[in-house]
Amino acid sequence: MRYMAAYLLATLGGNSSPSAKDIKKILSSVGIEADQDRLDKIISELGGKNVDDLINNGLSKLCSVPSGGAVSAAAPASAPAAGAAAPAAKKEEVKEESEESDEDMGFGLFD
Repeated sequence: MRYMAAYLLATLGGNSSPSAKDIKKILSSVGIEADQDRLDKIISELGGKNVDDLINNGLSKLCSVPSGGAVSAAAPASAPAAGAAAPAAKKEEVKEESEESDEDMGFGLFD
């Protein structure tokens, strides 16, 4: 991923066809030693292609990726009713505990 990011940074900087040397320079600026095999693979895969077109083509593929979080229609309706009483009870307990802890210390914050 870092090689891809360096390639994209080079293209954003105005170099439409970055070389392995350009990518090595970017990676070395942040302390990463470049692997020549990975550099060759990135250069061969992306060489001569328009990065903007590649990104746009990839965006259409993202539509088919599941994003999770699917919930049945009944769950959201019952969840707030069940969970509404619990936070109120916790808040009351916290207030009582904080008052008790102040009494135990023998002094108040604004005394």
